[in-house]
Amino acid sequence: MTTKMFTKILIANRGEIACRVMSTAKKMGIKTVAVYSEADQEARHVQLADEAVCIGPAPSRESYLVIDRIIQACKDTGAQAVHPGYGFLSENEQFARRCEEEGIVFIGPKYQSIAAMGDKIASKKLAIEAKVNTIPGHNEAIASSDEAVKIAQGIGYPVMIKASAGGGGKGLRVAFNDKETAEGFAACKTEAMSSFGDDRIFIEKFVEGPRHIEIQVLGDSHGNVVYLNERDCSIQRRHQKVIEEAPSPFIDPTTRKAMGKQAVALAKVVNYQSAGTVEFVVGKDKSFYFLEMNTRLQVEHPVTESITGLDLVEQMIRVAAGEKLAFKQEDVKLDGWSMECRINADDPFRNFLPSTGRLVKYRPPESVNGVRVDTGVYEGGEIPMYYDSMIAKLIVHGKDRSEAIEKMRSALNDFVIRGIHSNIPFQAALLQHPRFVSGDFTTGFIAEEYPEGFKKDSVQPSDPKRLAALAAFMRYRYLEHIKMIDGQLAGHEMIIAKKFVVVTGKKSGSMNDPVEVPIRVELKDGIYSVYIDEPDGVSRYDIVSHWRPGQICLHATMNGIHKVTAQVERRGVRHLLTLDGAHFECMVLSPLGAELQRRMPVKLPPDTSKLVMSPMPGLLTKIAVKVGDAVTAGQKLASIEAMKMENTISALQDGVVSEICAREGDSLAVDQLIIRFE
Repeated sequence: MTTKMFTKILIANRGEIACRVMSTAKKMGIKTVAVYSEADQEARHVQLADEAVCIGPAPSRESYLVIDRIIQACKDTGAQAVHPGYGFLSENEQFARRCEEEGIVFIGPKYQSIAAMGDKIASKKLAIEAKVNTIPGHNEAIASSDEAVKIAQGIGYPVMIKASAGGGGKGLRVAFNDKETAEGFAACKTEAMSSFGDDRIFIEKFVEGPRHIEIQVLGDSHGNVVYLNERDCSIQRRHQKVIEEAPSPFIDPTTRKAMGKQAVALAKVVNYQSAGTVEFVVGKDKSFYFLEMNTRLQVEHPVTESITGLDLVEQMIRVAAGEKLAFKQEDVKLDGWSMECRINADDPFRNFLPSTGRLVKYRPPESVNGVRVDTGVYEGGEIPMYYDSMIAKLIVHGKDRSEAIEKMRSALNDFVIRGIHSNIPFQAALLQHPRFVSGDFTTGFIAEEYPEGFKKDSVQPSDPKRLAALAAFMRYRYLEHIKMIDGQLAGHEMIIAKKFVVVTGKKSGSMNDPVEVPIRVELKDGIYSVYIDEPDGVSRYDIVSHWRPGQICLHATMNGIHKVTAQVERRGVRHLLTLDGAHFECMVLSPLGAELQRRMPVKLPPDTSKLVMSPMPGLLTKIAVKVGDAVTAGQKLASIEAMKMENTISALQDGVVSEICAREGDSLAVDQLIIRFE
């Protein structure tokens, strides 16, 4: 066991977590080695490292998951230790064992601990031995769908079907009847084999109305284990965490202590030496049950760092170097409130389909005043199709939950991403939702509140007139900019009119059912006063802003007290404003222009009912039909792989295939034609 600090470590990962580990290593004076695939040659983590080694082609199974190449990279560069980050090989028992056999320190738990906790069936048995609360269920691998149905009937619906080696929402289904159990068992088995190479499946009782709350633990090689409070990760979409916070708005000190003691007991049973997380499902009566233990650093670890003041990556490195924990349980503090939003490259308005391509604009909010951004990308860089969709984590810290929410809202409004789609509008909408603000939510929150998916009109602005006033202000500033152009004839200089008409839709986010809002703008002493005429009087908005045409973020003070940050975009004659997750689309016209606009014919969208187009960029892995086939609504037509997820395209209506317009193996762009029907 070494007690000497490392001088060089290799990070066996990519993206934001590789950059995050490098940040701490640099602070500790440790040199870093990056590994990268051919697709990541220009990636940010490669640029930040002291050395970088290419380990293979783009697909992770040919690069980031190849143990021999990572071990060889350690030997070639003289790296004494490996930090695996999360994902990839971070919970791979064989990798941890190989590192130990090759004399390379694995910055994480011992391989025996990974093996014990990595198998969900074995870990549940250990939890029972450690007197940790567990969910009723069948803890042996299930052989067939018929057996799965019988077991589910015995436990009582609803049940959770889970892959023993699962994680990240893969190999996981909830079933409410026999049919869903049979189908879910088959789907989980296939998905588990594809993702983890292990198709063992088990079933347990599904706790209705649950919260997902996890306890961060930290152990050293001297027998010391502490817990670092809890994180509430209940805001999830399809079992993928969306927003995490610490502490939980639901947990009281007594429950926190009970959960913490059980988490520590479990960690001690497996001689746990590193940072790890024990996940629990918590019922509405604060009863809690063990779910699993993640034997690695969690994506959401920064919220724990924010409330405890500890650097978890540093603690992992120090423990791996043989050091004792420098603090005891009573020294662990809980300071304020922290939240994290996962910023993903997916399109919330297209059912969160992956979005890949070049980051034309990428400007995260400034990391000051309790705001932190962990990222692995940069403006001008590429988001490849081969890896998961996370591009950044936005973390805030406030004195209480209300302040944390306000900071997160402001930071999301200020986070600029262009060239690809991101889930920022969805995150901003969640931060506005009354149930989230009150803390009254479960893991079913998103499914319950957005049963038809998330659309541009899913969130309506609290004050649409405020956005109309900002749009009129933008138009006035455009006209001021035009007025400055040289070459105007003397006596014929441009005069900016004061009266405008804002044409928008009855529902924000849409231009359907247009309504006209008469507006007057006056400028005096640097204040743009916007007057909106209404049947019951006049609304006035005094706007002070240094915004100029072309700037994406409009920072303004309204009526002397309200500070607003809206993202703005001009598309031809239209203005698009986004504020707090609400989209406001409009045209700002002169009174005559508005009259002419009323007379314009409505442009109907093209008929695409007989076309099957790719809803996302990705790899066409399968075409399930051929020319002449008669298909029925719901039938599988094709499969597209993007960001480690396989997406199935099904027929929306009955029809006969007349043409196949793409081939298996093609890289598709968004809206690229795949199949044409007669």
